[in-house]
Amino acid sequence: MSAGRDRLSVLTYAALLVVAAAAWIHVVWAAVTDDMAGMDMVMTPTVAGGLAYVGAWGVMMAAMMLPSAMPMIGLYAATQRNPAIPSPLPVTLFVAIYLVLWTATGVPMYLANVAWSAIAPRPRAYVAAVVLVGAGLFQLTPLKQACLARCRSPIGFLLGRWRAGWRGGLALGWAHAAYCLGCCWALMIVLVAAGAMGLSWVLLIAGVVAAEKLLPRGEWIARAAGVLLVLLGAAVAVRPELAAMLRGGGHPM
Repeated sequence: MSAGRDRLSVLTYAALLVVAAAAWIHVVWAAVTDDMAGMDMVMTPTVAGGLAYVGAWGVMMAAMMLPSAMPMIGLYAATQRNPAIPSPLPVTLFVAIYLVLWTATGVPMYLANVAWSAIAPRPRAYVAAVVLVGAGLFQLTPLKQACLARCRSPIGFLLGRWRAGWRGGLALGWAHAAYCLGCCWALMIVLVAAGAMGLSWVLLIAGVVAAEKLLPRGEWIARAAGVLLVLLGAAVAVRPELAAMLRGGGHPM
């Protein structure tokens, strides 16, 4: 690796750490001060409310997803081909499109929250049970494992999809974000429907995402999380009052 590539890789990791740390500080501060409490109390959809929700969701996704994406992004930075002064543009676009796609998922989450607020408490508990069981079962599917395998293998991902230049950065960022979304979408629905965006749930799901992507035998961590979610959903179905306890744990985001 040339000195230029090495510098770019180090700067990339440093920038990602700063962004992720800033996002986590914002998430924790907002939880403690209840600045984003309205994210779980949406009643009537408005453009202003939607934009605020999606913005807050984007910050939370940066906090939760960037740490587990660092190996992929760092390796991409290390593969820039110019041996003297590698351009940071492709890496920047890779990260930007990754965060834009995850931020865009805040739109359906906002609409789901609007619908959620119209459901009576008792039926809402059963909906939460269905979400938990459904997310747990998804953790056990071949689709989950296929997407997770792409996220766990940065070298294989880049070798199979390498494209040079800024267009390559956009294409690779989009592809990685799509696999990442395919891997983690069910956990994010659990965060909203069962966990009420509570800080404890944010930390828990961020930990599960990082563990299944970065630790050895991460595919078995994903399966274990799936089994636990199914059991938790079954418990909520039998005792609906547990849903309120789950959603009451931690400050709402």
